[in-house]
Amino acid sequence: MQWRAVHWKLFIIISASFFLDGVLFSLVPATFYLVEELAQNAPIIFAANSLAFMLGAIALGRLGDSLGRRAGLILSLAIYTAGTLWFVAAFWAGGLSLALAIASTSVINFGVGGEVGPAYSALAEYLPTKRRGAALMLAANFWNIGAVIIAVASLYYAQITGDVRTAVLYTFATALALAVLVFIARYHIPESLRWLIAKGRTAEAEALARKYSVSLPPPQPPKASLKGYWGRVAVLATAFTAQLLTYNIAAYYLPYAPGFAYGYEYAPINVAVANLGASIGAFLLLPLIDKSRKWSFTGAFAGGLATATALAATHGASQEAYTAALFFNLVFSEWAWASISVLESELFPTAVRSTAVGLVTAAAWLINTGAVFLEGVLGAGAFLALLIALWAVGLADAAVWHAKGVESARRELEELA
Repeated sequence: MQWRAVHWKLFIIISASFFLDGVLFSLVPATFYLVEELAQNAPIIFAANSLAFMLGAIALGRLGDSLGRRAGLILSLAIYTAGTLWFVAAFWAGGLSLALAIASTSVINFGVGGEVGPAYSALAEYLPTKRRGAALMLAANFWNIGAVIIAVASLYYAQITGDVRTAVLYTFATALALAVLVFIARYHIPESLRWLIAKGRTAEAEALARKYSVSLPPPQPPKASLKGYWGRVAVLATAFTAQLLTYNIAAYYLPYAPGFAYGYEYAPINVAVANLGASIGAFLLLPLIDKSRKWSFTGAFAGGLATATALAATHGASQEAYTAALFFNLVFSEWAWASISVLESELFPTAVRSTAVGLVTAAAWLINTGAVFLEGVLGAGAFLALLIALWAVGLADAAVWHAKGVESARRELEELA
């Protein structure tokens, strides 16, 4: 199948969605350093947000399979837009208590977590096989770009206003405006042809195929459960847990951990540099991702382990050396995320694809929630040691898949399920 206008339309809308996800997820670590009470309670807020992300992934992942990719994406956006509006209104009125901050940002993260399943499923099911991996990776990479931009915006607003309250309001208001724009675009997203066929709505699928001048996907026997696929769930959940924790620790949590050498004032710079490295990492993986998923997966964790060791070694040294190590570690973090994201989008039947992606995501975020609570107990040094250990676990998991897993590059989804 060749790229058509509908493929570009879907790619642009989902990319914009991931861009907004990066903006919204990064709002807390990129702005709370400006508010002393919130910065001091960052581990509690991060943990609540992580738990909400997990619950959203499960709930809206299943909804993406039952009601459709389009409905899942519209509902998730409505939820996190409402959460952002709630935060802005409470902060504007001067009534943002710690409890309200936790509640409103958790609503945001519930929505962001909830759209992972529908978004990955929509892309995987619509895009041509030959460049499916690259397109999935580049779309998800817009998360990192959004995170960079909102972190830079937070710094910029703080400098030009000289007022903490105004800077936080401007940052959240920017995110809210972006959410409205993405909602308008997402409303016009087409439904997945594969999902329509899996639901027995063949006539609708045929009408959409004619409308967009694309061919119908090959037939697939209906498989409405994950029976026989739990091994894949386990491998991907283990790898994603390692990648997620290492990403969050390095990019978001370390500046707020006791003993961090450069103070939590370094948080927006840390977020920006980390996500800049991740943003560039996706483009460096482009030549490989559609040639071999296995080598992409294994190479990502090997590089991540090496650069995590360098990051721990430079902590407490010059800020420039630490920042450089952080940048390169996040290059490989993006490689790992891209490899896992592509695999989880391909390796499950259409009828349960969004649910499976949600479960893989939720398992990782559940463990991430526990790791956040350790932030205030273990401190920066122990977190850096944990970073290295997690990259080692991920490398071992990738090696198992390299030896025994399925090579999914350039294969139809129906072959893989």
